[in-house]
Amino acid sequence: MSAKIRLYVEHPLGQGQSVPLTRDQAHYLFGVMRLAVGASVALFNSRDGEWLGEVAEAGKRGGSLTCRKQTKPLQMPPDLWLLFAPIKKARTDFIVEKAAEMGARRIVPVQTAFTNSDRIRQDRLQAHAVEAAEQCGGTFVPEVSALQKLDRLLADWPEERQLMFCDEALVGAGQALRDAGPGPWAILIGPEGGFSDDERARLMRADFAYAVSLGPRILRADTAAVAALTVWQQVLGDW
Repeated sequence: MSAKIRLYVEHPLGQGQSVPLTRDQAHYLFGVMRLAVGASVALFNSRDGEWLGEVAEAGKRGGSLTCRKQTKPLQMPPDLWLLFAPIKKARTDFIVEKAAEMGARRIVPVQTAFTNSDRIRQDRLQAHAVEAAEQCGGTFVPEVSALQKLDRLLADWPEERQLMFCDEALVGAGQALRDAGPGPWAILIGPEGGFSDDERARLMRADFAYAVSLGPRILRADTAAVAALTVWQQVLGDW
């Protein structure tokens, strides 16, 4: 028995475990998808892998599922963060969705000198990450952090984590990553207006930062995020 619908839940998963549904989840399963008692749903929670769940109770405002068997072990993505400056709403949503699909473990919106937006809806972006994981078959949902100022983030940067920042440079991304080697990493995508002179100088001085070029053409921020994630995954990731 297989399930066509995948659902992210907060509840622990295990053999025979009962999983209560939120009102929104119940509405989706029973009001939108028209599932009934006995139907199958794939469940995951970023901790216990994927489990085949069976609808035990179905109601308009709630319900519950019962875990029957594990169908996938937990598959953790590489230890990779994506840092990006928020842009227009739909394109920011796109960046979060693609980062979740492509294997980022943490997504961090950052405010730079030229960032166009000074606020985000963290809950909405987290929901987009959940939806992307549900649709792409992942068993892990990356955390979407609150908006952080780039200068403060760099001041408290973890010593062991290397940073690939995408800017005009002589070194191609692939070669720079091969030279730096594996380990915890982060990718930084700048705003539509680029980095300020002070930001660029600070990044160039940082021992943990590697400036890379994504090619001879100027990419939009959302395109650059996908391109950078692709290059990193091919060189150092799990592709």
